[in-house]
Amino acid sequence: MYAMTIPQYGGPEALVWATVPDPEPAEGEVVVEVAATAVNRADLLQRQGVYPPPPGSSPYPGLECAGRIAALGPGVSGWAVGDEVCALLVAGGYAQRVNVPVGQLLPVPKGLSLEEAAALPEAAATVWSNIFMVAHLRPGETVLVHGGASGIGTMAIQLAKAIGAKVAVTAGSAEKLARCAELGADVLVNYREQDFAEVVREATGGAGVDVILDIMGAKYLQRNVDSLAINGRLVVIGMQGGVKGELNLGTLLAKRAAVIGTALRPRPLAEKAAIIAGVREHVWPLVESGVVKPVIDRVLPLTEAAEAHRVLEAGDQTGKVVLRA
Repeated sequence: MYAMTIPQYGGPEALVWATVPDPEPAEGEVVVEVAATAVNRADLLQRQGVYPPPPGSSPYPGLECAGRIAALGPGVSGWAVGDEVCALLVAGGYAQRVNVPVGQLLPVPKGLSLEEAAALPEAAATVWSNIFMVAHLRPGETVLVHGGASGIGTMAIQLAKAIGAKVAVTAGSAEKLARCAELGADVLVNYREQDFAEVVREATGGAGVDVILDIMGAKYLQRNVDSLAINGRLVVIGMQGGVKGELNLGTLLAKRAAVIGTALRPRPLAEKAAIIAGVREHVWPLVESGVVKPVIDRVLPLTEAAEAHRVLEAGDQTGKVVLRA
């Protein structure tokens, strides 16, 4: 088969479409013939050599895919060759075929194409696990989503609104904020022109937000905590703004707040399976009813993955960039 390899780390040009061995399913795995995958920031970091896949996993980038089951490994039940599926991956989506643990498979939602389905697993699993399983966002609460126009951000807006929460977002342009508003965002912050902590303070009457989903890390740490309500929960899932920051612990203690750091990719299989089960139970019905929709900026051939990486690095997209195999 062919896959997008990384012979040496570097810029987008480091991605090389090459012949590689076909995968064989291990115990509890299936082989999926990939119809489409989607680009995530972790793919860019892997290409740069700073976020390698876990030992023993596929060396190719790609944290999600959609396609058809091509082979079943020992011990697999409940799925059949030919089933249309999408899947959360630890790596390997930028290939014609990929091994998938059975607990990370999802049926393609009714009414969606394989390309649309490929845009869902990583964002849905990230948002469900962090905003709902970890931060326990409840109806009537307010969540602040940094990077509201990203794949994760657009999913977070829709899911939070679906349960009856209020949503504040940050984004870098009027156009992106307008798209966030279309998806249901209530409070819009242009981070290039406004201080999100000040906007949140004004929008909440000084009360703050109950949950923050943060991709920036150190750069936003203190302002995020300043923006929390009493008993607020800050969930940090990215470090685009650095890894070391200072925090006034007095503010944290006074608010009885929590700062939580999580990552999806290195979690054990059992934890990922539990997350995927939650996505199937709670998110998939919303997708199939049209309440939640995949937001796709563009679809490119998998052989043009380098261009897709350039788009993501430039921050030009709203929602997901999908790669058609």
